[in-house]
Amino acid sequence: MTSSDDLDGGRFARSTNTDRYQTAAARCFEAWNATEPQAPGKAAAEAWAPDGRYTDPLVDVGGHAQITAVIAAAHQQFPDFDFRPLGATDGHHDTARFGWEPVNEADYSAPVAGFDVVTLSQNGRILRVPGFPDRIPAGA
Repeated sequence: MTSSDDLDGGRFARSTNTDRYQTAAARCFEAWNATEPQAPGKAAAEAWAPDGRYTDPLVDVGGHAQITAVIAAAHQQFPDFDFRPLGATDGHHDTARFGWEPVNEADYSAPVAGFDVVTLSQNGRILRVPGFPDRIPAGA
């Protein structure tokens, strides 16, 4: 049952504790943008729970090592790209969502874009990320 405190003019009010969702998204982008040799693994370990999962149409992996390997593969496919947020991060309860796109630093192209839905643990680390690509280049 929903209390009247949960409603805002007939619509559900968004969570007022957005720091948790912003922090999770920022940690996720930090991991995807880490390029120094040990940085992706360290950033993934800070963002994801030890048994965290990342899933999209091409991969389904779990644990820091496998998530780090997916990030490394993305950097091989998209060298010199910076993963950036598309729009605001929002969420409720233990779930956040945000859009993303990797942008080429040389010509500002962004051939791929999508959004992630992130499930968080009580301490704010990522438990699951189902990724949903919206824009994919031909042949990818």
